Amino acid sequence: MSQARPTLFRGVTVFDGRSAQLIGPLDLRVEGPLITAVGEPGRQLDAAEGTRVIDGAGRTLMPGLIDAHWHSMFAAVPLVEALTADASYVEHLAGREARQTLLRGFTTVRDAGGPSFGLKRAIDAGVLPGPRIFPSGAFITQSGGHGDFRRRHDVPRGRLGHHDHAELVLASAIADGVPEVLRAGREQLMLGASQLKLMAGGGVASPYDPLDVTQYTEAELRAAVDVAQDWGTYVMVHAYTPRAVSRAIRAGVKSIEHGHLLDEATLESMAAGDVWLCLQPFLDDEDASPVPPGSRGKFLDMTQGTDTAYALAKKHGVHIAWGSDVLFDPRLGARQGAILAKLTRWFTPAEVLRMATSANAALLGLSGPRNPYPGALGVVEVGALADLLLVNADPIADLSWLSTPEESLALIMKDGVVVEDCTSTPASARYQR
Repeated sequence: MSQARPTLFRGVTVFDGRSAQLIGPLDLRVEGPLITAVGEPGRQLDAAEGTRVIDGAGRTLMPGLIDAHWHSMFAAVPLVEALTADASYVEHLAGREARQTLLRGFTTVRDAGGPSFGLKRAIDAGVLPGPRIFPSGAFITQSGGHGDFRRRHDVPRGRLGHHDHAELVLASAIADGVPEVLRAGREQLMLGASQLKLMAGGGVASPYDPLDVTQYTEAELRAAVDVAQDWGTYVMVHAYTPRAVSRAIRAGVKSIEHGHLLDEATLESMAAGDVWLCLQPFLDDEDASPVPPGSRGKFLDMTQGTDTAYALAKKHGVHIAWGSDVLFDPRLGARQGAILAKLTRWFTPAEVLRMATSANAALLGLSGPRNPYPGALGVVEVGALADLLLVNADPIADLSWLSTPEESLALIMKDGVVVEDCTSTPASARYQR
């Protein structure tokens, strides 16, 4: 990355992360990690000595994208490798994918489970390029739950050692009963989690639990919520069904991940309780994540609820966030932007980009004092963190540009530092290193 120095964007059109309309052309100044001035259309800002001036040249400046359900350690590694390979090998794959994530324009991710603390530290220290990471730490799961990766012959627990491989590498934490949930939650916060992730219902990729299964008692969920609240943050849960989600809401959970099988009554209660729904545009198409043998039926059952979930969530004014939930397939990582663009099935392009910028940033803000990056994200305004994209297109005309970031992104800035600049060189050069 180039050295941070004052930067002046001259004559850019701006998508500010909130409005459905573009503004400008105007000038915008970045000093250090912050946006320090946003000019008025038709009036130039002064460029102090040493300032780098970037000509907008008809391009659009917008906030960096935010993926609110990303798995930094598991997006690019096949499931078998994730469960059996040396941890250092998985970490190297994750580091490579972190760079590609940033080059796709995703300057921030909320990690929805996995041992991402070391990767986050390396990125924050400038050891390698990558997005800001809001880490959850290990998936907290009950025995036989969505995060239980043990093989059948590992049961009963303790037969081959108290912890299995997934637990030892901090991918998951099996916790049964209130005391164990308290311990698991406190351990993740000790390691630096910005929020906690629990498995509250059955999953598609997990081998033991049917999709309709409800996981964790209300008391166990409440224990995790109490731990999180004591640290000033919140709990997110994996759940698809009304029963699982209703129990989580009663326990005080603030972010529901997935929710594709929800009914109207449950979504009404989410809206009333100010609970977020982080949905994914899961469809039976080319972007479907690989599933283990025997899970195909569960996947189809889940995707049949996608259209209804989006429609009802919109109808009742639920806070909707977006996350890709790419898992176990390096091919799908490259489709991260294209997966975001699929939201035009239910939303306008401007609504989609607002969701992936200011709305997702509001969800991340629930981590309160555990926010590892204090400051405004997902918006273009004075005082906001300077995570910016310069786009070779009108970003709200249509979202096809998200599928080709190597061509569409003229410049990527994170924390006031220019990560990649293709304003005068072919953008594809980024992917040839």
